[in-house]
Amino acid sequence: MIILSCALYSNWLPLLVALTFVMAPLPNAIFSHCGSADDFASSDDAGSAAVDLGRFITSIIVVTGFALPIALAHSEVIQTNAAIMSIFGGGCVYGTILAYSAVFKQDTDEF
Repeated sequence: MIILSCALYSNWLPLLVALTFVMAPLPNAIFSHCGSADDFASSDDAGSAAVDLGRFITSIIVVTGFALPIALAHSEVIQTNAAIMSIFGGGCVYGTILAYSAVFKQDTDEF
């Protein structure tokens, strides 16, 4: 949908949204390995500052992915319809990445 919004309105700036949503899970993936896994901490309560930093950077990139088309449409660089299509397409891209990573997440517990 992002490429369609670029092609229909002959402006390729909404393609930056796809780049931000593709980059969004990278800080989580990188910083999730920095947390120390000990026997006393549960998997739900990760008390590592590095993991929290990764989540914070991911949230900044996701908010940027939704706000960039709105800002471009407000400044009339892209049309409003292209911004709406770009937001929905970016949400689909990020949702697909989240679903893929949730399905193929490896658990360390065997029993």
